[in-house]
Amino acid sequence: MIGFFDSGFGGLTVLKHVVKALPKYDYLYLGDNARVPYGSRSDAVVFEFTRQAVNHLFRQGCELIIIACNTASAKALRKIQQEYLPATYPDRRVLGVVIPSAEEVVERTTVHKIGVLGTEGVVASGSFVVEIKKLNADIRVFQQACPLLVPIIESGDQDWEGTDMIIRRYLSELFAKDKNIDTILLACTHYPILYRNFVRLAPPGTTVLEQGPIIAKKLGDYLFRHPEMEARLGKNGGRTFLTTDTWEKFDRLANIFFGEPVHSQLVPVDTICL
Repeated sequence: MIGFFDSGFGGLTVLKHVVKALPKYDYLYLGDNARVPYGSRSDAVVFEFTRQAVNHLFRQGCELIIIACNTASAKALRKIQQEYLPATYPDRRVLGVVIPSAEEVVERTTVHKIGVLGTEGVVASGSFVVEIKKLNADIRVFQQACPLLVPIIESGDQDWEGTDMIIRRYLSELFAKDKNIDTILLACTHYPILYRNFVRLAPPGTTVLEQGPIIAKKLGDYLFRHPEMEARLGKNGGRTFLTTDTWEKFDRLANIFFGEPVHSQLVPVDTICL
């Protein structure tokens, strides 16, 4: 299977696009809803939670795992790839969402001025700035934390009249840093729920990118370039969803994030803490 891991629901917006683009593969999604949010936790804690989740997905038969969480990708992926995999699962692979997103946004900007909207944890990590600068040192990156958006989305209030007002405020603060930003990356997998709001409220001509289509395209490219991995993947179109919190809540919100009904299974935290 191809495993997907997120601290909660957001990764489902990525999986939705991946399944649409690559429907024949078997997917196993794990949301660590019992321990969300990850953004305010230390790097050491995020790494340990991510390691546990990755280990659980590997034990369930995943050959390739996508960390569909910006915080975990920023704070844990490098150590997972460089230390954990070589010592425990040298023939398996774990990929993240930060580098593919950075690659795409660098390709799309024409004036070399990029805006990154994310959670406080992702913005504080500076991971997108680092990865974008690696690709093109001349690009200027302007970050804006949007702490009110995740609670609004998870409470189901995306259609609330105040949501647009809050988005306008964040966009105003971002463009106050440079009015010529031409490309915005929604660097939180919750934000695609409000994608149309961002497109409508951003200045005319601004390109707004969500991560789901980016990861779907990049994963397809990865599997094409690594036929040895592609050959090991199940191709029965299976979709399995796991949550470390109550499945009732997960299924209700997952329907919004994934775009279709989801029937999840509970995996208690102590089951994955190995």
